[in-house]
Amino acid sequence: MTTATATSPVRTESRSRFNEIWRIVRLHTVNPSIFFGVPWLILGGAWAITMVLALIVASASGAPADDILTGFRYSWAVLSPQWYLVAVGVQAIAFTFSFALGFGATRRDYWIGTGIMFVVVAVEMAAAIATLVQLEKLTNGWWIGAGMFDALWYGQTTWLNDFYTSFALQMFVLFVGAGVTTIYMRWRMKGMLSLTAAVVVIVLGGLALLTATNSWIGLWSWLGSIGITGVFTIVLGLAVVCAVGGYLVIRRATPR
Repeated sequence: MTTATATSPVRTESRSRFNEIWRIVRLHTVNPSIFFGVPWLILGGAWAITMVLALIVASASGAPADDILTGFRYSWAVLSPQWYLVAVGVQAIAFTFSFALGFGATRRDYWIGTGIMFVVVAVEMAAAIATLVQLEKLTNGWWIGAGMFDALWYGQTTWLNDFYTSFALQMFVLFVGAGVTTIYMRWRMKGMLSLTAAVVVIVLGGLALLTATNSWIGLWSWLGSIGITGVFTIVLGLAVVCAVGGYLVIRRATPR
C-alpha cells in the first residue's frame, strides 16, 4: 500500500525589499490627516487670524498696505505647523513600530519607510509654503498687507531657497520627534532623563563657553557669512544625525 502524504508548499522566494518598505509608507498613511490634514488646519487657522489682524490694523490706522506688510515681517505664524510636526514624528514611531514588527517588517525597512514618509511630508509642505510666499508677494499681502508667509527669512531670495529652508526645518523637527521616541522605546524613562540631562549640559556648556571666550560676535559673524542657506544646511545635517541616531537606537528597541 502506498501512503500519500499531503504537504503544504513552502515559499522560498525572498520578499521584495521595495514592497516591504512601501508597506511601511502605506502604514503611515492609514490616517492621512495626521500628516496631511492637521498641519494645514493649523496653518490655515494662523492665516485666517493674520487676515483678521491685518484688516483691524488697516481700518484702525488707515496705513497703506506696504506699511502694514512691513510690520508683519516679524510674524512667526508661518512656523506654526512645525511644533505639531514634532508630535507627528513622535506618533509615527509610537503608534506603528510594534504593529509593523508584528506583520514581519524588519527594523531597517521600518526606519527607511518612515524616513521616506517624512521626506514626502517635508517636500509637500515645503513646496506649498514656498509657493504661498511668492503668491503673497505677488498680491502685496493678499491685497490688504497681511504678511504671513513673506516673513522672517522667507521671501528674501528665490522660491528654491524658501523650499530648501522649509524642507530642512521640517525634516529636522520630524526626525527629532522620531529620534526621541526611539530613546524612550529603548530605555524608557531612564533614557529620557539621561537625554534631557545631556541636552541641558551641552546647551549650558556651549553658552558658558561662548560667553567665557567672548565668541558671540564671532559666532554671529560666521553665521552671517554662510547665509540662510548655510544655516539651514546645518539644520539638515542635524536632521541626518537624528535619523542615523534613531536607527541605531531602534535596532535594539523592544516594542511593548
